[in-house]
Amino acid sequence: MGIDSSRAAFKRTQGSLAAGVSSGLRRAMQPVPLFVERAVGAHVWDLDGDRYIDYVMAWGPLVHGHSDVHIIDAVQRVVSSMQVVGMGHRLEYEAAEAVLDAVPGAERLVWANTGTEAVQVALRLARAATSRRRIVKMTKAYHGWHDSVYASVDAGDTGETAVPASRGQSPNAYADLVISQFNDIDSICRLLEDAEEREIAAVLVDPIMSNAGVLEPRDGFLATLRELCDRHGVILIFDEVITGFRIARGGAAERFGVTPDLSVFGKAIAGGFTQSAVVGKAEIVDLVTDGVMHAGTFNGNPVALAAVKASMELCAAPHMYSRLDDLGAAFEKEIGAVLTEAGTGSSLRRVGSLLQFVPGDDQATSLHGTGGLWSGISAAMLEAGVVFTPSGKIFLSTAHSPADIRQTADRLADALRVISVPST
Repeated sequence: MGIDSSRAAFKRTQGSLAAGVSSGLRRAMQPVPLFVERAVGAHVWDLDGDRYIDYVMAWGPLVHGHSDVHIIDAVQRVVSSMQVVGMGHRLEYEAAEAVLDAVPGAERLVWANTGTEAVQVALRLARAATSRRRIVKMTKAYHGWHDSVYASVDAGDTGETAVPASRGQSPNAYADLVISQFNDIDSICRLLEDAEEREIAAVLVDPIMSNAGVLEPRDGFLATLRELCDRHGVILIFDEVITGFRIARGGAAERFGVTPDLSVFGKAIAGGFTQSAVVGKAEIVDLVTDGVMHAGTFNGNPVALAAVKASMELCAAPHMYSRLDDLGAAFEKEIGAVLTEAGTGSSLRRVGSLLQFVPGDDQATSLHGTGGLWSGISAAMLEAGVVFTPSGKIFLSTAHSPADIRQTADRLADALRVISVPST
């Protein structure tokens, strides 16, 4: 399968679009970023008309697959009558009610447009609710590209002081970050013991470290966080931009039985359309009526909220999440067997329909790419008609089938026969 048109398109795009991609991480796709002409279900078609099995799923939003009929129909009904209006409309409350119905403990929400933006809204609410200024985040956790949280994303950044992750960041922007370690109860206990003196307003945590290798919380970690935050008057915020509506209808609160004060949702909330939300306790979220600034021209966009409502309807369907889990288990079993038989020493880590390729030496996986053997696998699989993310994260959807997984396993076996596999 050739990707000559994608190579040519990428070369042309670099003449007008910085780096040749609309989001920096896409540039790491091997051997070149794929340029897509059409996308339906679990498949995309490139500029040459070649079909690929897609495990990128737009980097997570497409839990229902590409161009789901229910979502597209809902959007088309709205877009023919209005786009963005800057006034109230019925979908504002219909979509909000559908989200609140799904998420345990959720009483109110505010709409935003991206995960990065919604995280900033949540932090502002937490600071207003506590009259404190500092935020605890975990090493390697990614909470968007904003200066205030884009820090200490590498495994070696283990001190309490935030380490910037990009050139051009203002040191003042991340000065209020305090760094802790995921699954390290002793570390978070020490930090929160003096929460009032340290002016700690919130703990911001990805309940599954989605961009740090798909790491699950150890038994009791999230419950202990909840207890410590209650004891010390700290707001607990779950960043569920990736996990929300993917690992369970009610997200991490449902899966782990721990209810945060605020949750940030994005990606899958609108099934492929641009939308995010901050969801949580009414007493905190309602601070937008008491001096907390929250605004946005595109907030409450009726087109996106039509997609939210339709996506929530699909998420409420019986057996949706058991089906996703079954697909995830099948992928883990079949692809894992191929990796083992080829002697790669590598494996897969899985939470429901979210998976991560784990190198043989269990070296750190990251937001920016897994490298090593995975680079060779992803490049060879693209040539074979299967698209993976550069980071080794794998997203499944209800549109994937057992046949897609079997075909992927067959093509991976062929690929591993020709690429260099490190000796174990």
